[in-house]
Amino acid sequence: MKTILVTGSNGLLGQKITEKVLKESGINLIATAKGENRFPIKEGYTYVTMDILNAEEVRAVVSKYRPDAIIHTAAMTNVDTCEEQKELAFELNVAAVITLVAVCEEFNVRLIHLSTDFIFDGEDGPYDEEAAPNPLSYYGETKLLAEEAVKQSTGKWAILRTIIVYGIVSDMSRSNIVLWAKGALEKGNPLNIVNDQWRMPTLAEDLADCCLLAVEHDAQGVYNASGKDMMSISELVAKVADFWGLDKSLINEISAATLNQTAKRPARTGFILDKAMTDLKYQPHSFDEGLAILDRQLGEKF
Repeated sequence: MKTILVTGSNGLLGQKITEKVLKESGINLIATAKGENRFPIKEGYTYVTMDILNAEEVRAVVSKYRPDAIIHTAAMTNVDTCEEQKELAFELNVAAVITLVAVCEEFNVRLIHLSTDFIFDGEDGPYDEEAAPNPLSYYGETKLLAEEAVKQSTGKWAILRTIIVYGIVSDMSRSNIVLWAKGALEKGNPLNIVNDQWRMPTLAEDLADCCLLAVEHDAQGVYNASGKDMMSISELVAKVADFWGLDKSLINEISAATLNQTAKRPARTGFILDKAMTDLKYQPHSFDEGLAILDRQLGEKF
């Protein structure tokens, strides 16, 4: 039985990994995050409070549980906040990863590290795993620095790059674009949505699957792990409106240049997924399938 330790287990991806592990036998899960455990089921795995900024605490937890793999989902992902709070962004997105790399080397643990499309400038998407990064934001810079720290490791590692993760769990610390758009349109709120940025949104379940597949297949190297459908942000929101029968006339398409956001965003990212699909047997859902899964979960639980 493999022991897997997850950082950031209170986040959307972290909770989806817990959910999947509880449905599969053969994995001993150590879920870690700061503060109380927010996952509704408390049995069938071990929850440990762990601050990824405390190197001694991280080492002590890993030393105690001796996981076969660590799936590192914890990060500071708000792009504008990273631009405004660079010191904290560096601590959470780079220094914490340097700590994990060292601890994984010491205890011979495979590290599965989550990264992002924002390491690219968006001039030439969709990207394969070998494409040259050129981040436009400090968030992208920190995630690239973290990748470099992982790649320099003498241990076992894989990097999974993803794009706009959406989904729902019972205790959410923050929303995501699908739930936000659905909620706003249901209230009849007009929305200004950019039509000149393209992404491949990723269902949280699919990304959780890919994380566990990376452990199962002893993945080594960089893998793209996003959804498979490319669309503009305005198309994404229109699809949300169509799926739930909401008023598309509330969607006002605008250019990203008019938003005056603190951090620059890449125009067109997207990923070529062949490597993950071939090596890891990764099979992401279409965006329409993802919305149907989300709708079913909303009906069941919330």
